[in-house]
Amino acid sequence: MAYLYETHLHTTGVSKCAVSLGAEYIASYIDKGYSGMIVTDHFYNANCAVSRKLPWKDWVDRFCRGYEEAKEEGDRQGFDVFFGWEETFDGCDDYLIYGLDKSWLLDHPEVRHWTRGEQYRAVRQAGGCVVQAHPFRQRFYIPRVVLSAGCVDGVEAANGGHEDVSFDALACRYAKKLGKPITAGTDIHDANAVYYGEIFGVYTDKKINDISDYVKMILDDNIAGIKVGNDAFYYHDNSEEPERLKFHGSESVRIPVEIRDGEDRVTGKHWKEFL
Repeated sequence: MAYLYETHLHTTGVSKCAVSLGAEYIASYIDKGYSGMIVTDHFYNANCAVSRKLPWKDWVDRFCRGYEEAKEEGDRQGFDVFFGWEETFDGCDDYLIYGLDKSWLLDHPEVRHWTRGEQYRAVRQAGGCVVQAHPFRQRFYIPRVVLSAGCVDGVEAANGGHEDVSFDALACRYAKKLGKPITAGTDIHDANAVYYGEIFGVYTDKKINDISDYVKMILDDNIAGIKVGNDAFYYHDNSEEPERLKFHGSESVRIPVEIRDGEDRVTGKHWKEFL
């Protein structure tokens, strides 16, 4: 039996761009056959709705509210809800953080000022993992693509927020070249989209009882497969790769690209070396 999880989800009041409360997602994801979801609201340097003028404890309390409301409703309906977040650097690149909790955040106010490398080392030391979200996304507000090749454990190769599916094909090819596991997430902001849009997710062979189970699956490269819209792609049964993940070589990148290493230094390498 395969279990299906949403890995990239935003809640209103915490993420500026979201329109639904965490609790409003639960019934619809149950109806669609999901086993659970991970709330990944926009963090401190991202598109966060929580005032940065608040003292750190108050900020963390407010930031965790979307997750806590979702978990309360999930517990009521027998649906698993886990905690994560999405941090942004320089208005360019985004990272999904899994495996840490509210108490860890309260103890680490310095997280607000970390580099990509500092973030990666601290998260790993604490038992978590880092997945780069939608690395090849190109939009008017993104000045450049940053590929943090040395500071991630996985790559979100399929993202439901992309109008241009070539971004996913590029991300999938990049992940394979890096030798990193690929994940999929809807990047959902509106609970209604569970019904009227394409929803994504990750398949696992075993039930996730704790977010640390998901972290271990990523670090061990032991994800069973991904859901990409209406397509299910299982890694171990030789099923055909979804069309939107197929790299054709004609995909383009229209903005500057920066490759960074494990120390968060610009390497000067050309992005096509990773394709």
